[in-house]
Amino acid sequence: MTSAEGTTTTRRPIVVGVDGSQSSLAALRWAVRQAELTGMPLEIVSAWEWPVSLLGWETPLPDDYDPAEEARRQLDKAVSAVLTPGDAIEVRRSVIEGHPAPVLEALSKTADLVVIGSHGHGEFAGMLLGSVSEHCITHCHCPVVVTRGTRRRTQH
Repeated sequence: MTSAEGTTTTRRPIVVGVDGSQSSLAALRWAVRQAELTGMPLEIVSAWEWPVSLLGWETPLPDDYDPAEEARRQLDKAVSAVLTPGDAIEVRRSVIEGHPAPVLEALSKTADLVVIGSHGHGEFAGMLLGSVSEHCITHCHCPVVVTRGTRRRTQH
């Protein structure tokens, strides 16, 4: 993109965090639509950490377990569930080691917008934000959109 002065400017992306959950898929759908409307590039991010026990010890895992590859598979699955080949948006995919909250906070320094899903935990707790959502809205360096997945209706 070139400005009126003739200098080249870089478009800041919409960053969306995905973890394979329904709420993150809703966030991805929202971010894709926003990217279509604004012409902004979309950076789809999956963060991962080595699993640890409640006591802080590493959890025993099979020797062939690769959390980065698992995060990549989840990311690819989310992207294929939401995006279509006809989508006319610029898309980047990133798999980054670290807890999602600080990863998204760091990416927000060069982003135009951060989009994340909120995990609901029942009727009352569903009104509250999850820890990643809360961290992002209080620490990110750009606007943050927190989406909710579609709520399933129960039959009475």
